[in-house]
Amino acid sequence: MADTVSVIPTSVLRNLSDKLYEKRKNAALEVEGIVKQLASSGDHEKISAVINSLTTEFTYSPQANHRKGGLIGLAAATVGLTYEAAQYLEQIVPPVLKSFSDQDNRVRYYACEALYNIAKVVRGDFIIFFNQIFDALCKLSTDSDANVQSAAHLLDRLVKDIVTESDQFSIEEFIPLLRERMNVLNPYVRQFLVGWITVLDSVPDIDMLGFLPDFLDGLFNMLSDSSHEIRQQADSALSEFLQEIKNSPSVDYCRMAKILVQRAASPDEFTRLTAITWIYEFVKLGGDQLVPYYADILGAILPCISDKEEKIRVVARETNEELRAIKVDPAEAYNMGAILSIARRQLGSEWEATRIEALHWISALLNRHRTEVLSFLNDIFDTLLKALSDSSDEVVLLVLDIHACIAQDPLHFRQLVVFLVHNFRVDHNLLERRGALIIRRLCVLLDAERVYRELSTILEGEADLDFACIMVQALNLILLTSSELSDLRKLLKQSLVNAAGKDLFVSLYASWCHSTMAIISLCLLAQLLEPGRYIWLLKALYGLLMLLPQQSAAFKILQTRLKTVPSYSFNGDQLNRASSGNPHSQILHHSGSQITEDGDINQENGNLQNGINFASRLQQFEQMQQQHRMSQVQSRNSSTSL
Repeated sequence: MADTVSVIPTSVLRNLSDKLYEKRKNAALEVEGIVKQLASSGDHEKISAVINSLTTEFTYSPQANHRKGGLIGLAAATVGLTYEAAQYLEQIVPPVLKSFSDQDNRVRYYACEALYNIAKVVRGDFIIFFNQIFDALCKLSTDSDANVQSAAHLLDRLVKDIVTESDQFSIEEFIPLLRERMNVLNPYVRQFLVGWITVLDSVPDIDMLGFLPDFLDGLFNMLSDSSHEIRQQADSALSEFLQEIKNSPSVDYCRMAKILVQRAASPDEFTRLTAITWIYEFVKLGGDQLVPYYADILGAILPCISDKEEKIRVVARETNEELRAIKVDPAEAYNMGAILSIARRQLGSEWEATRIEALHWISALLNRHRTEVLSFLNDIFDTLLKALSDSSDEVVLLVLDIHACIAQDPLHFRQLVVFLVHNFRVDHNLLERRGALIIRRLCVLLDAERVYRELSTILEGEADLDFACIMVQALNLILLTSSELSDLRKLLKQSLVNAAGKDLFVSLYASWCHSTMAIISLCLLAQLLEPGRYIWLLKALYGLLMLLPQQSAAFKILQTRLKTVPSYSFNGDQLNRASSGNPHSQILHHSGSQITEDGDINQENGNLQNGINFASRLQQFEQMQQQHRMSQVQSRNSSTSL
């Protein structure tokens, strides 16, 4: 203190700690003049002693007025030093920064004022303390005292001006500090941080875009802030960065893609929309760079396709189309298994649109990279099979398209049909609701004859006879009425004159024996649909007509249908032949054929050597029906015993 008194009068030191601001201010002006004289004479030792005294005796004093006077004095000393102040900053700035956390709000206020005046003097030399000053300003942005906040804002603006004009600012040293604070929830801190990001990004010599991955997540986090102003500021900053990305030749898409994928699942609509918009631009701009992240991106897009917000749905669909349009070689870090896993997972989505797009992805990949997709078939096949029970017709049709593509391999074809029969067995409602749709579509995609032959082979050995009967009846109805099976019906009509038709008839006959009505329909379809040649269909139907009550609706319907048969399609001689003689011969009679005793047909031209052994077929039918009767008896006995 003695050294200081020899330089600064005691009265000045006393006034510097006075409770009245005017006295402290006048004392500070005196300190400024004294330091200025010392600087002009080059007495650095005394200058250092003055600064040290102001620090230890005033700014670190337990008395608030002393601390206030010390801060004013340090600022005054800096003004007095002018151009030489830089070499004393290590002594001057630390005690001022320490005062930012003082318990007395007036001391904090004077600390802001002091640092403001110091910064005005030293300007760019001030940058060496930037991180500490930034940290202090960040804390002051949440100060409870309005005057302190106001003073901190003024200081903040000055520091921003200094940084933007300085060539000594180190963005590399600053980014870790910024990253640590980006997830703070306080609205004042958020405004402070966004303000700094915006300012630094506006400086041409500072590459904020290169460090965007370090604070991008924090900006996205602010989009869901309760304050409209903060949301708007964050959105504005993000929009500016996105525009810079579009204009930049070099961008680190990969690190940011991870962040965007997470934010696309945010519960906040605005955050989801912004994230999916960024992903859309990344897919268009990033292209090959994003190949390793295609699966993650797809996992973000597919749920958004069914978002409740229309804007999000639109952008998600556009992004999905862009991503699927990119043709990539699986050898180029293209994780086929991960992409298929995402698509498989999304097949369990509650939203139809998402399930449909997941299937489109599987279909597209299967068409482009069949071999690679089939290598992961075990991972997705069960899910694809279960999807056949989906509540959406469109989903079922798409699944069937995929199955048809997979079923080009005979092993997978057999596996598909076996699973279908199993599903129909355990879920009769599925057979009722979707059976016709599934079977008809498969017949279109995989050849109707192939499908029906495989189904017949499986049902022939079906242990559940009741289910076999129901299933055969369903298949029979589809066979008789579906436009997709018209060629199959034409082939069956040639059963007696065509080897292929006969072979198909025999193949279906074995399983059709499970149902009496189905087997009758098959036989009529195969032999008796030409009344001009085979009159037995009409006789059978007239016989049925005689059995029906005349006042019943069934009698009237059948009678009306029989009246529609044109009379010119048969003649009296045929009716007479049909009324007497061997009916078997009538059924098999056609020009150019000779009929043997066991029902075989020998064509005069030798093209068809063997016909259908009806006696054997009848025995086969009776045996199957006997099994059904025995099963019914056993079932009744079990019910009775219970």
